[in-house]
Amino acid sequence: MKLFEKTLESKSIFEGKVIHVMHDKVELENGETAMREIVAHPGGVCVAALTPENELLFVRQFRYPYKEVTLELPAGKLEKGQNPLENGKRELLEETGAIGREYMTLGKLYPSPGYCGEIIHLYFCKIDHFEKQQLDEDEFVSVERIPLEKAEEMVMNNEIPDSKTQVAILKTAAIVRKLNGQ
Repeated sequence: MKLFEKTLESKSIFEGKVIHVMHDKVELENGETAMREIVAHPGGVCVAALTPENELLFVRQFRYPYKEVTLELPAGKLEKGQNPLENGKRELLEETGAIGREYMTLGKLYPSPGYCGEIIHLYFCKIDHFEKQQLDEDEFVSVERIPLEKAEEMVMNNEIPDSKTQVAILKTAAIVRKLNGQ
């Protein structure tokens, strides 16, 4: 098996502020052709920021696609020309006012690989200090602190449906246990 698809044609369907939708014709490894609908996305970043009291910082915000308020770790879309870590530091400050230290990568996440090219970069940090929140003018969030152990329970009890938040919480909890010799 070659496990590869060759792009034969690519047609732009929609170009928005955040996403670009394409309709591609591909050649499969058996020589047949198929159509692929792809959402191109600049990517994102998510930060699990831990307080000295072993609490994670969360934001509650209304998410229009779901028509509900979600509980998520601070996150945002990648800005052109910035690396993911710098983007993560900026998002953490903007959304929570926190300044982190000792950043550690938690890897990357493909949220919907069947049709979307978005890659979310995950980070863990310890909070050094707080400054003033710097929300975008169209951004409205409520900041909460939740003990790491409780956040992990919330993931396991299906109380946090956001995938990037789930993965970052579980990886952070595993790292903290390892650092504490557990």
